Amino acid sequence: MGVSARTVLSSDDIDRAVTRIAHEILEANTALQKSGAKNLVLLGIPTRGVLLAERIAKVIARAEPDVKPEDLLGRLDITMYRDDLASNPTRPVTQTLIPSQGIDDKVVVLVDDVLFSGRTIRAALDALNDFGRPRAVKLAVLVDRGHRELPIRADFVGKNLPTSREERINVQLNETDDQNAVVIE
Repeated sequence: MGVSARTVLSSDDIDRAVTRIAHEILEANTALQKSGAKNLVLLGIPTRGVLLAERIAKVIARAEPDVKPEDLLGRLDITMYRDDLASNPTRPVTQTLIPSQGIDDKVVVLVDDVLFSGRTIRAALDALNDFGRPRAVKLAVLVDRGHRELPIRADFVGKNLPTSREERINVQLNETDDQNAVVIE
């Protein structure tokens, strides 16, 4: 029996969502610190969270010309902080990269592609503790599909997609998948 799939976000939809998220992050950071992109760090969660963080940083840099995207960007590997290592030990460990200014007293925005149970974000929060003490931690996701198992909520969401537990959300980005789309299977 074949798996049925339908596209719920097109390439243009993803671009609009990323642009909106970037501007919402800037607005929230301005309200919190009166500083636009100053003291802001975007940490992508591999793999697609890193790619989305890069896209968000580029939009922020266009809106704030004195900001370089690479100064905002980092990646946070959460592999060793996951609570499912015993049942899924084959996850590859990737490099964590924290911007040179660190995360102490910064507003850190964790970026991921899909928010589901909340366990990935719990692992990210644990990992973040090893690198410093941010002023605040926010969460940006392209898709929030519900079904939380932990009290975690995204601050910036591209699209809320109510799903059943049996459905799968497949985020495809040009950099890894040859197309931009969010497909529900």
